[in-house]
Amino acid sequence: MLNDENKIISLAKQGNRKALGELVTHYSPKIYNLGLRLMRNETDAEDVLQETFLKMVTKIDTFKGNSSLYTWLYRVATNVALEKMRDKHHINLAYSLDDPDYPEMGSNESFSIPEHLENKLSDKEFRKYLDTAIKELNENLRTIFILRDIEGNSVSDTAEILNISESNVKVRLMRARLSLREKFAEYFKNEGLV
Repeated sequence: MLNDENKIISLAKQGNRKALGELVTHYSPKIYNLGLRLMRNETDAEDVLQETFLKMVTKIDTFKGNSSLYTWLYRVATNVALEKMRDKHHINLAYSLDDPDYPEMGSNESFSIPEHLENKLSDKEFRKYLDTAIKELNENLRTIFILRDIEGNSVSDTAEILNISESNVKVRLMRARLSLREKFAEYFKNEGLV
């Protein structure tokens, strides 16, 4: 946390370069890691980082403080990453981000692997397989899972970052978790661990 973040933001809105630099320095590691998780390569993550802070510098005067600056920057970075993914893969998404794309599911249980199976994998093997499984998720599910379960954002912060409803976050997150569980079940079965 920055010392007196509100003062730094106020100075940044006035164009103070030192204040802008402090914000960039403070938030760069988090934004880069988010970009790396979403884009899955360093070059694109660096592009997300650069574009996010370029947008921050030019749009900081529009930041009203209704959310934290952290949430605002995550929203900007996520939108930059999603735009890059669409451009890169020529994806034409013609749906509203506010409409749930999956039927409502009752459980909000977090992603977990049964302990007796998790103990059969080393931490390195588990992380490697989890990274592979996350990469195979579709864009919407991967983004929600990363923001919520890896980055640790709350449901309300994730909804605000993506500009979707909290119920949509919950539905997509449950779908991502179920998909990952299925991938792990298949992996354990193929490896003869069950």
